[in-house]
Amino acid sequence: MKGLFCIIGLCLSLSVQAAELIGRVVGITDGDTLTVLDASHQQHKIRLMGIDAPERKQPFGERARQNLAHLAFAQEVTVQWRKKHRNRLIGKVLVNGVDVSLEQIKSGMAWWYEAYRKDQTERDRILYSAHEADARRSRIGLWQDPAPVAPWDWRRRRK
Repeated sequence: MKGLFCIIGLCLSLSVQAAELIGRVVGITDGDTLTVLDASHQQHKIRLMGIDAPERKQPFGERARQNLAHLAFAQEVTVQWRKKHRNRLIGKVLVNGVDVSLEQIKSGMAWWYEAYRKDQTERDRILYSAHEADARRSRIGLWQDPAPVAPWDWRRRRK
């Protein structure tokens, strides 16, 4: 019986670990989505975990896309991911160890996507929340707008 619990525990701990994808960024869709080409020349659409950037037609949408391109386009990246949604990997993208999602938040180009906080580590939740608060206080990027509309609200209004 003890052996069964050990096996179940091992399976549960393995399912929590992120898979890793390494490749080069070959496309930027918007401020929170990019395309990575792996070593076998397969393309992977990646949705940045933990953030939601303005939609392209929203104020700051194009600037968020441009900022993501500046951070990641043509760069070799490591994507740490745990799940797929709508044919996209949901993951944390690192360029030379730098968290691209966090950089989008720091530059005021994205919201911390608190609704999906359970998908993040405790450390990332704290960092993303704190840096969003700093960007808001400093009125950086989209926080210059007196009444910025969160992308999830903007999408709901458009339906």
